[in-house]
Amino acid sequence: MPPKMPATVTAGVTLFLKTAWAATPPKSPCVRGSIISLHCSNASQRLYCLTPPDAKSFSMEWKIHRSLQEIPREAWNALAMGDYPFSEYDYLLAMELGGCVGAEPGWVPYYLGAWEGKRLLGASFLYQKDNSHGEFIFDFGWARAYHEHGLSYYPKWVSASPFTPVTGPKLLVHPEADRVALGHALLERALELRRREGGSGLHYLYLAEDEIPIFRDCGAMIRHSYQFEWRNAGYRDFQDFLEGLRRKRRLQVARERRKVAELPVEIVALTGAEIEAEHLSAMYGFYVATFHKKFCSPYLSRRFFEEVHARMRERMVLILAKRGGEWVAGSINYRKGAALYGRYWGCAEEYRNLHFELCYYRTIEYAIRHGLARVDAGAGGSHKMLRGFRPELTYSAHWIEHPGFREGIRHFIEKEKAFIAEELAYAREHDSFCRSVQR
Repeated sequence: MPPKMPATVTAGVTLFLKTAWAATPPKSPCVRGSIISLHCSNASQRLYCLTPPDAKSFSMEWKIHRSLQEIPREAWNALAMGDYPFSEYDYLLAMELGGCVGAEPGWVPYYLGAWEGKRLLGASFLYQKDNSHGEFIFDFGWARAYHEHGLSYYPKWVSASPFTPVTGPKLLVHPEADRVALGHALLERALELRRREGGSGLHYLYLAEDEIPIFRDCGAMIRHSYQFEWRNAGYRDFQDFLEGLRRKRRLQVARERRKVAELPVEIVALTGAEIEAEHLSAMYGFYVATFHKKFCSPYLSRRFFEEVHARMRERMVLILAKRGGEWVAGSINYRKGAALYGRYWGCAEEYRNLHFELCYYRTIEYAIRHGLARVDAGAGGSHKMLRGFRPELTYSAHWIEHPGFREGIRHFIEKEKAFIAEELAYAREHDSFCRSVQR
């Protein structure tokens, strides 16, 4: 049996916070020069971010933009983003134009920019939030503990692509700029913005792994989580991939695919100009249906889908199933560089195993056919591990202003890390692959 999260982790956050609160009462923040700090008795509780010496050599003008439309598209997209499409100008702007961010949904955008004349050298996209929905790095327990002590956890500040739990760079720096020095400077300005506007803390979610040293240098607490990802080991085709699975899993996948092949549906993969308005309309209907089945309201609007289709359809890969003349199910994915990202799934009619086919097996086939290195299957779902996906650590960085709560949350994060390490060790030992397959 896989390890169960200890009670000290699942329920202990409030205990940790209460203990820390009693030991360290709230004190007032202060700012001295380029060090953002807090008065507290323990020097290790100090929250700080030093301006690196190299940053002083930049002839930069710092601006806060309240809409991405204030920034030229080519200037934003000139920043280094790697294979990550969800910080691109068109994706973030679609969130704005679609009404998915703003005061009503509780994601108020602030785009921090470092300018050298008309050239954007660095940027960080931030949101002031009055809730924790759509983040998938869960801190509801932290907010509840604040409330129990008569304090408000909201507003807080978050840097993440809204409703998109995918690892990628959050400190966007021009390829010709010093990434480390400018990264430190971006974080300092973000902390200053939070202090000036108010809020309980600052949270950068789903960091690129090579960004972590910059965040640690600035005093952040690094939290671990994990998601599931498929890696291409140079497979010739899907059957070649299957041969690397344990016999039980190989037979399971083959059986599920055979059952889908017997269904009265036709499955197609569409990308770029092949995606027409009817396909997008059907996919949006499937997306909404998924939320309604869970008695939830969808995060994303039809306008968002239309804007993404109009602005970046070359990034989109739709895998749709049709019965007769009607689309009955589908998944939407995004492709950039060597990566394919699975995002949403839904259906108008229920068919056994069709979810696995459209979201996992067809995306793996697509990746093999097009020579992609990996498929990111998104948040949640240990069932993915049974179908060739492996758990990969994800990272987030957190600054908490209140010294007592910061110490309690620090304890919680360390306990949580230990549990996740144990859980990942178990998962990797019991994944779907033969022992002879290199990890």
